[in-house]
Amino acid sequence: MIDARNFRDTLGRVPTGVCIITTQNEAGILDGVTVGSFGSLSLDPPLVLWSLDSKANCHQAFRAAKSFAVNVLSEDQTDLSRVFATKEARPWSELTHKPAPKTGAPIFENCCAYIECEMEAIHEGGDHDLFIGRVVRLEAAASGRPLLYFGGSYRRLDTDRVD
Repeated sequence: MIDARNFRDTLGRVPTGVCIITTQNEAGILDGVTVGSFGSLSLDPPLVLWSLDSKANCHQAFRAAKSFAVNVLSEDQTDLSRVFATKEARPWSELTHKPAPKTGAPIFENCCAYIECEMEAIHEGGDHDLFIGRVVRLEAAASGRPLLYFGGSYRRLDTDRVD
């Protein structure tokens, strides 16, 4: 038997980038969530994936979503990440965002990258669902460093390269 706390602590030793996944439904209602589970899946076709706890407040919104946007956060966006990491209502009117050009999902200023996706598939995986998106538009910032999560804390990328 694997102890849940030990499992979580051990996997917390794998550094991840921090993203906010956002969506807008047909009625114009916005939703979003902070994730560290984002990754690339396929180059041809261009697919990405991320996972979401099935108990998350926004779970049904994403299960019903036709599209979403991935906001890859920069290292100075920890406060924004925290807003979307809670179960509290999202203060959309207080946040600076605009609709993504293709999907209309909210995107935030000063992110490292934006990836717009159409929903490709959703798969159940234990207590989470795995969301797969087909990339329809993407944009990377000319500069900036990503926000990281490691060992239960937000981290900054060291500027030294290891080649």
